[in-house]
Amino acid sequence: MAPTLILKPGTAWSDAWQRCLAVAPEAFRDDRVLNLWNGTWQADGRPLPATSPVDGSPIAGPPRLDAPTAQSAVRAALDQHRAWRQVPLSERRARITAALDALTEHRELLALLLVWEIGKPWRLAQADVDRAIDGVRWYVDGIEPMLDGRAPLDGPVSNIASWNYPMSVLVHAMLVQALAGDAVIANGGLACLTLACALIHREGVPVTLVSGSGSELSEALVRSPEIGCVSFVGGRDTGGRVATAVADLGKRHILEQEGLNTWGVWEYGDWDTLAGHIRKTFDYGKQRCTAYPRFVVQRSLFDSFLAAYLPAVRSVCLGHPLAVASPDDPLPELDFGPLINAAKAKELGDQVAEAIDRGAVPLHRGGLADGHFLPGQDTSAYMPPVTLLNPPPSSPLHHAEPFGPVDSIVLVDTEAELLAAMNASNGALVATLSCDDERTATRLATEIRAFKVGLGKPRSRGDRDELFGGFGASWRGAFVGGELLVRAVTQGPEDERPPGNFPDYHLMPA
Repeated sequence: MAPTLILKPGTAWSDAWQRCLAVAPEAFRDDRVLNLWNGTWQADGRPLPATSPVDGSPIAGPPRLDAPTAQSAVRAALDQHRAWRQVPLSERRARITAALDALTEHRELLALLLVWEIGKPWRLAQADVDRAIDGVRWYVDGIEPMLDGRAPLDGPVSNIASWNYPMSVLVHAMLVQALAGDAVIANGGLACLTLACALIHREGVPVTLVSGSGSELSEALVRSPEIGCVSFVGGRDTGGRVATAVADLGKRHILEQEGLNTWGVWEYGDWDTLAGHIRKTFDYGKQRCTAYPRFVVQRSLFDSFLAAYLPAVRSVCLGHPLAVASPDDPLPELDFGPLINAAKAKELGDQVAEAIDRGAVPLHRGGLADGHFLPGQDTSAYMPPVTLLNPPPSSPLHHAEPFGPVDSIVLVDTEAELLAAMNASNGALVATLSCDDERTATRLATEIRAFKVGLGKPRSRGDRDELFGGFGASWRGAFVGGELLVRAVTQGPEDERPPGNFPDYHLMPA
């Protein structure tokens, strides 16, 4: 009989909140977080109620601003930008380094906030914080040649990011932008990002943090003439609206959008290697832009593929990220915890049921009974892994990224069918092809419309000097990574457009 689990002592939301009040009292007030603009923490906005996906308990919600206040924040950020771009690089580097040291000091608190706010398991929450810190240190050490002959933009960088990687994507980008000489604006409002911005702001780095819905803030954060560049991470619907706005205005932009990343299996036989990758694809419940929710499998290999796939997916472990059997136990090694909220779990569950009703074949449906949970806890935001064979074309699971632990498998008989199925979403960020013959794999890889294509192993966003972007509708604007991230938020002598996915510009990735 399994032992009854308890919450790890010292990890409750109330514990994390008290630590925030002690570390950065200027940014937290009683039971709410504040906005940061014009160099001051502001008790404005309308705090929204929020609950943790981990167990449904109340947590601090975002203090949403109205459009006129957001516009005032942007105008103030321009004044900060004009002053910051005159600060010598040596001083900018020193301030960014001090901010990184402060983030390092409070690494565990930042990670604990990520657990409660977005449901990341402890290991992945720590990794998110570490990737942000280590990645920016790489830029601090090598920034001089990247800035040679270049200058900051004429206005601050506006960052509109998704919720799933607030540290390793958003804070990382903000600090590199600031290192390059730009003031930065972020649309956020949860405790982890608020704490990070408080630590960064203390070191004299010009950061603005505002909270609000896209409909309320888009005019300020995207269309304002003060904005020098828009950096967006999110879905295609919202991204398409942002892309239209920046195109109309001729504004510098970096728009990372979703795509259906696929893993093809063709003329392949190394099943032990593939099985070793399957479980890892479920990290964080596939709530990441480089997840692999679609496997395109040669029909004649389907039985062998299933023999490798099913044991791996059955071994996936999910549950409460902070539940332990005894107070001294380490936090559990889970593949994932909850989805971002109960509504997302219900939406995906409904899509699965609808796809099955329309002809998809359920190959695996996990259950919560064997999950790692506290007695009686709310599990409405949790969804165990599901695998469907051939979801119908009428289903969203056929052509769109589920952003959750739902795999689909499509069977093909020819190379043409393989490529068509792997290119179903008009562009993707990553893809992988498992094929024993290197020449065949290399030839087919050139026809896959993904920015990065792995041969027999998954590709990721990458860090530091590795380029990142997307093809087709998965990306708009400048590519990033290494020098390209700096080029995207600076201007050269002739103000050239940086390499990227523009309507009339194409760059094949390295």
